[in-house]
Amino acid sequence: QVQLVESGGGLVQAGGSLRLSCVASGRPIGSYTMGWFRQAPGKEREFVAAVSWRDGTTYYADSVKGRFTISRDNAKNTVYLQMNSLKPEDTAVYYCAARRSWATSTLHYAYDYWGQGTQVTVSS
Repeated sequence: QVQLVESGGGLVQAGGSLRLSCVASGRPIGSYTMGWFRQAPGKEREFVAAVSWRDGTTYYADSVKGRFTISRDNAKNTVYLQMNSLKPEDTAVYYCAARRSWATSTLHYAYDYWGQGTQVTVSS
């Protein structure tokens, strides 16, 4: 079992930045692909970014490409999501997820473990 706890969310003005952290416990995340998803009110959960454990390959949703950066520190069992140039449409609850595979996936059901989420609100 892997437990995931997100932090770093909050209220920020459009154009601002936030860094989300996801700390894992229970097992080392070195052999898990890690991802970030988000869910806005009334919308389905959507893929944001993922990083493979095998070679560090990253993958981003088109809506965040060039603005968000996912990274991982296996020694700290932590994954980060640096979010720059935030827009009001980025407002959502952001979830960290872990997948028992080297391959990244944009599908939420492909992930095995989930955190409780952290709220990000971007004001215009």
